[in-house]
Amino acid sequence: MGVGMTSTGIPKAGEKTPLFNAKDTQGNNVGLQNFKGRKIVLYFYPKDMTSGCTVEACAFRDAHAQILESGAVVLGVSPDSADSHKKFSEKHDLTFPLLVDKDLALCKAFGAWGEKSMYGRKYFGVLRTTFIIDTRGRIARVFEKVKPEGHALEVLAALKEVQP
Repeated sequence: MGVGMTSTGIPKAGEKTPLFNAKDTQGNNVGLQNFKGRKIVLYFYPKDMTSGCTVEACAFRDAHAQILESGAVVLGVSPDSADSHKKFSEKHDLTFPLLVDKDLALCKAFGAWGEKSMYGRKYFGVLRTTFIIDTRGRIARVFEKVKPEGHALEVLAALKEVQP
């Protein structure tokens, strides 16, 4: 599959979550199997240190304690390197792991890689998308075309509706 192509599309609510395994900033393998019995907020974002991505990450940081109280963990995913993620995490005191997806395997498996448009120019990139995964490993909720402002609170409200 070429870099400009998407995978099979975005998984829908009720479907089994694609298996995933990626490294975090510490070099640890992180995958679905690490969170059996827990809800997961898996959010895909385009690039560390950019304005929208910073707003989104900081909002998840600010809501992180409440998200943990709801029985969920937060995982951020972008194609940036571990070094870039580490700098981003440290600069903004992020309290959750960022996963490295340099080969775009996660982005494609979750349908978060596709055609975008800016100022009339079309290109391929990360589609800002968030998934809530339930305790059984199924997709409980999908947020597409996410707007960074207010998104963490929207996810927090949705987590309350997801069965334990």
